[in-house]
Amino acid sequence: MGNSQADVVEKKIEYAGRSLVLQTGRYAEQADAAVLAQYGDTMVLATIVHVEAAENKGFLPLRIDYEEKLYAGGKIKGSRFVKREGRPSDEAVLKARAIDRSIRPLFPKDFFHEIQVILTVLSVDSNTDPTVLSLIAVSAALSISGLPWDKVLTPVRVGLNNGNFILNPSLAEMKFSSLDLLASIVGDSVVMIESSAEEVAEDQIIKAIEFAQENTQPLADLITEFADAVGKPKITYVSAEVDPQVKANLSQFINDNLPEQVYDIDQRMRAETVNNFLETLNTQFEGKASKAEIKQILELLMKKIMRQRVVSERKRFDGRGLDEVRPVDVEVGLLPRTHGSAVFKRGGTQVLTVVTLASTSLEQLIETMTGEETKRYIHHYNFLPFSTGEIGYLAYPKRREIGHGALAEKALLPVIPSEAEFPYTIRVVSEILSSAGSTSQASVCGSSLALMDAGVPIKSDVAGLAMGLIVEGGEQLVLTDIAGLEDSFGDMDLKIAGTEKGITAIQLDVKIDNVPLDTIAQAITQAHQGRMQILEEMRSVINNSRQKISQYAPSIVCVEVDPKNIGKIIGPGGRTVRSFQEATETTIDIKDDGRVLISGIDPDKVEKAKQGILGLNQEVKVGQFYEGTVKQVVDFGAFVEVIPGQDGLVHVSEINESYVDNVSDYLSEGDQVRVKVIEIDEKDRINLSIKQARSDEQESAEDK
Repeated sequence: MGNSQADVVEKKIEYAGRSLVLQTGRYAEQADAAVLAQYGDTMVLATIVHVEAAENKGFLPLRIDYEEKLYAGGKIKGSRFVKREGRPSDEAVLKARAIDRSIRPLFPKDFFHEIQVILTVLSVDSNTDPTVLSLIAVSAALSISGLPWDKVLTPVRVGLNNGNFILNPSLAEMKFSSLDLLASIVGDSVVMIESSAEEVAEDQIIKAIEFAQENTQPLADLITEFADAVGKPKITYVSAEVDPQVKANLSQFINDNLPEQVYDIDQRMRAETVNNFLETLNTQFEGKASKAEIKQILELLMKKIMRQRVVSERKRFDGRGLDEVRPVDVEVGLLPRTHGSAVFKRGGTQVLTVVTLASTSLEQLIETMTGEETKRYIHHYNFLPFSTGEIGYLAYPKRREIGHGALAEKALLPVIPSEAEFPYTIRVVSEILSSAGSTSQASVCGSSLALMDAGVPIKSDVAGLAMGLIVEGGEQLVLTDIAGLEDSFGDMDLKIAGTEKGITAIQLDVKIDNVPLDTIAQAITQAHQGRMQILEEMRSVINNSRQKISQYAPSIVCVEVDPKNIGKIIGPGGRTVRSFQEATETTIDIKDDGRVLISGIDPDKVEKAKQGILGLNQEVKVGQFYEGTVKQVVDFGAFVEVIPGQDGLVHVSEINESYVDNVSDYLSEGDQVRVKVIEIDEKDRINLSIKQARSDEQESAEDK
């Protein structure tokens, strides 16, 4: 039997102009927790299941699955052969990552149960993004799951229009917003930020985060009241601790014998030293602690030592000051056959970015729960095993690669020219050649350089860097441009990208749950100085987009035609436009508003196609004269093409003044003839005359 009505708990509030409802006890009763959340007509089911892990892996085995169901928006998959949803879309992966980054740092550090969180979007309206609702549902589900979770996570989305902040803006409001900021907040601390912006100033970003914090209390009260009403007790768990005496002996051995090379600036040397020292520890303490436990203790001590050095010396493991950027090296135009290329190197991180330009007909089509959309600027990020000196399988992009590619795309999108300014589809690919921290922001820098090298007229160059944090000994130190070791052993990873005018993208992850807004504000302000320094280095190599695109990139022209002539240009079954493309070796993309984009490698053939399209846009009128081409000879006359794609009939009686017995005696296919339009009938059929054209021209000559 299903659950009784008495088992169902439901709480609701009005939030940002819409009703927000949390409910449990009716669905998914075998999950450890299940919450159905509704905001407007959007509904998300959050379920949580956890089991005790078979072994201590030294990290929390947390899995987030975000399921977008096309039925939620009343859609069926467009493929003729596959109707079931397949692997998660990139957007679904990004939402799952945002949820993971919000909740992972809030679990106890000694809790290692396996946890799976599944978010299923059951219904979606066309004006509500399910991301915020999913985070609310997860927060509520965790609060009643019995897991050791005593936080109240409150997510808020903020928009900005004409200087005014918008709380949880609708999708319609977001179209007019210069900021899209999603923040996950616990009390006075910010846990996660995901933001895109149109060159918004640092102080406005800080105010937006403050605005988000100020509007979390209604959500916190709702989730707390909901959890209290359910009243599920917390589970007890045994902390995965090593025997205290063994831990003390192991720690002492590490302190006495730790090689200084574990902090070497050379990442490969560092990794080799750590691995060798681990082998020594495993041999020395075999049977007293597992390899996972030994590695965990070693990393904790290395982390503690490094952090204490930073606090006491105000210098980092590579000798830099707290606000120093690593040395930058830039190269552009290194790949001769690509349309644009650049290598950006910062410290031990090196990224190759390549730009490819193509017709707008190759823009990406994206199928979502609410319909289809397209994008003409695409950024992909590839993280290959050799970039960390490792061996690995090359498969489909992992979540991290999708996330970093999306972040770089978000950072550059505000400076990409419109289709009217630059009628190309633009694909940018960042290949990570060497990884030593902040590869996503190196991708932003490299992509900005490659776009300028390709001649894409971007509005401004963009640079990015990652900011770190060390909270130790009562101090909070913000680090500029963190390297890999500082990312691993630090407390924050704040990626900030932008132009000289302002910020275009932010991504914040924390590893502790007590990072106040003041600290984040300091990091955002400090990042501006680093960004300006990096932009200066980039501009010393290339400071403006090239005036011409590569000779190997397609030439594209835009022709404006009367929308009512689009059918004529396409032709029956697409025959007319196909014949143009085949004859001129071009690609023709026809827009509903009457814009026709013609692309091809040979500019002369592009021009020929353009003239043909312009010809089709002409309106044939009675009384006009044309130089036409005979396309077909028949018993009763000949069909003559007067403008590309438009034929008319010269009846046998209109070929010559005298009687014509055999049309082929006068005309052959391919002949160029002068014709006059003598009639366009009710079915838009064009009737032509050769003899009247000749007669009219003779009369005109005699009059002169």
